[in-house]
Amino acid sequence: MSGIEGITEQDIADYLARDPGFFERHAELLATVRISHPHGQRAVSLQERQAELLRDKIRGLEHKIVEMIRNGQENVAIADRLHRWTLALMLTREDGQLPEVLLRELRHQFLIPQANLRLWNVNAGHALAPFASEVSSDVKTFVSSLNQPYCGINSGFEAARWLEEDVASLALVPLMAGTPSQPFGLLVLGSPDPTRYTAEMGTEFLTRVGEIASAALSRLLTADPHAAAQAD
Repeated sequence: MSGIEGITEQDIADYLARDPGFFERHAELLATVRISHPHGQRAVSLQERQAELLRDKIRGLEHKIVEMIRNGQENVAIADRLHRWTLALMLTREDGQLPEVLLRELRHQFLIPQANLRLWNVNAGHALAPFASEVSSDVKTFVSSLNQPYCGINSGFEAARWLEEDVASLALVPLMAGTPSQPFGLLVLGSPDPTRYTAEMGTEFLTRVGEIASAALSRLLTADPHAAAQAD
């Protein structure tokens, strides 16, 4: 058996990878070796094939850059809307108007079809407000179990009935206050589109919304939410 018979294609590839100067010493091969064109039947030289590979790589990088720019623009737009929503809350002087402003601006800024909330352990001055309507112990227990916002199909959640119309998907955002944090409410976002809120979507943005909403709405609570929670 001759030496060439024991050499594999991988051996040749490894050799060329280890010795990039091979084609410098044998430059004539670049012009004589012909290989198939990836998008046609004609043969091309190694140089042409290398140029084609570089063009493909450049096109791929261009697509990635365009996607990064698009994502960056979307992130800036979201940040601007979040900023406007936060400003609306900060400029609300009457505590009792906070839930209405919060929901109205949230729907407007982020094009959310439906939104509502319920709070418990509110101070006596707001006990008869719609946002302080009775909430079942099941809902409170569920909210206490949430480590992050829930997103997914509406499978008959009690909180979905707080919305004016039926929804196919929803996001349930816990509202927390105190140290350690105790739940004092639930923000519900709903959509007739079953793909608007899914279990696979990230919750970082909704977590931020929950934190801002919690900070604003905590003005409506009793002086000691922990004591009120224990009383429940």
